[in-house]
Amino acid sequence: MKKIFLYLFVLASVGEIISTISDLPWLGMICKPALMITLGIYYWASQKARLEPVVLSVMMAIIFSCVGDGLLMLQGSNPNYFMFGLAAFLFAHIFYIFSYKQHQGDESGNELQGLQKIRFALPIVLAGTGLVTILYGRLDDLKIPVLLYAGVLTYMVLVALFRFGRTTPGSFAMVFGGAILFMMSDSLIAINKFLEPLPHAEFWVMITYISAQFLIVRGLIKHEG
Repeated sequence: MKKIFLYLFVLASVGEIISTISDLPWLGMICKPALMITLGIYYWASQKARLEPVVLSVMMAIIFSCVGDGLLMLQGSNPNYFMFGLAAFLFAHIFYIFSYKQHQGDESGNELQGLQKIRFALPIVLAGTGLVTILYGRLDDLKIPVLLYAGVLTYMVLVALFRFGRTTPGSFAMVFGGAILFMMSDSLIAINKFLEPLPHAEFWVMITYISAQFLIVRGLIKHEG
């Protein structure tokens, strides 16, 4: 059964990508909400202990992502929906942070230590703070919300990084790769909205976003299996 919803997720992903490069807004209205719904059911169907906090935490991240998608779709009709969408994804990142910490084992001796943590974390921190620094003068009333969001997003990527050596190599690679792609997707949104319009912005935002969500969810499943 779970494979059916994985196939539906792939179908919704293809439909959403097609909608970004063609004049078919109705297709995006159908496929974008379906992305996280189908991925969420796929994750839920993959679990045995479905009411455990470790599972519910991931489901909450998926649900808030779905709500965020819906709100951002409506921002054209009301600019406040962008702020509400930002808040929804903020909670999604917080629940992903909890999920990453739950989907890892005890220290094994292979995890990053001391200077290793600093060396690998530094580029992520610089990427997160650097973009906010560039955009800061253009954020107007959104300065504090965007700063808060960027901080949580950056921490989400760092927590994914620090799973190294505390989960399976496949789980680590997928979750960390997904977290990086999530940061890239959000960065593209920020640049396109606050700095300058990017060519084919929606296409690249959705490619990185869809890939990010799939890799994170699949990576968390692989930790258990």
